[in-house]
Amino acid sequence: MKKGQQGFTLIELMIVVAIIGILAAIAIPAYQDYTTRARVTEGLAAASEAKANVADFLSSGNPRAVATGYGTGYTSPSATDNVTSVAIDAATGRITVTMTAAGGGGTLILTPNAPEGTALPDGTASFTPPDDSIAWRCAANGADAAGFAEFQAGNLPARFAPAECK
Repeated sequence: MKKGQQGFTLIELMIVVAIIGILAAIAIPAYQDYTTRARVTEGLAAASEAKANVADFLSSGNPRAVATGYGTGYTSPSATDNVTSVAIDAATGRITVTMTAAGGGGTLILTPNAPEGTALPDGTASFTPPDDSIAWRCAANGADAAGFAEFQAGNLPARFAPAECK
């Protein structure tokens, strides 16, 4: 006698569905964090123009003691779905990138030093440009100062921050 082809039993199908459910429960939150981290990189890209502006202003020395300091000549880019604003502190040259809720809902702060361990001169007063190039430290919530003067960390959760900002 020939036995007919049998399919999967109900138990076997339930086990497969349970395994797929467990994998999905693990993968979906990890994927959401990954996409948010990708959105945060948009904020760092927007900050690159601000970093160039600070470096350019630092090299001139502010001979006329312009009150807008390191922010002189900088126009913040328009808000996007992920980045609310990019701002430069006139006195310190510190750059604050504010993210939308889709981008992690916090701030990243980029602190400049020239050289590392030495804060930039007050940008709102006349100063002589330093001989050293600028070193930058990007910081999210809980980041280590790593020897930077006038260091300040942002409040973006560390799980959304790029490796150089943790």
